[in-house]
Amino acid sequence: MEMLAKKLPTAGALIIQQRRLLLAHSRNKNCFYLPGGKVEAGEDPAHALLRELAEELGLALTAADLQYHSHISAPAYGEAAGVQMEQDCYLVLPEVSPVAGAEIGELRYFRLMDYLLEERQAPGAVMILQQLKQENRID
Repeated sequence: MEMLAKKLPTAGALIIQQRRLLLAHSRNKNCFYLPGGKVEAGEDPAHALLRELAEELGLALTAADLQYHSHISAPAYGEAAGVQMEQDCYLVLPEVSPVAGAEIGELRYFRLMDYLLEERQAPGAVMILQQLKQENRID
């Protein structure tokens, strides 16, 4: 009998500047991935993302600052085997100046090519970078 993957609902921010995507390096997971995080019980993804962006990046945004982009499903990096990340991704519309906070150790803007050279890669980050490159939003 096949085991069902445990689903981990998350929300991620697509912050693009100069044709590069902002990724956050978590001290906990030792990897660059989309800023954002887990959707708590009773929370909708957009509000979860606004909460996480305030905590992790010091950004005070509203729902009007976000535009739904896409949903990605990928193995959850840094979680137990069989955990599937289900992530709603939102474009952050205004130009922002994020500052690393909470468990975030570093922020860096990536082209797809740059990220593929990283020693550790989150499958979901690879997927969204590929998608944004296909859409000609990043290099």
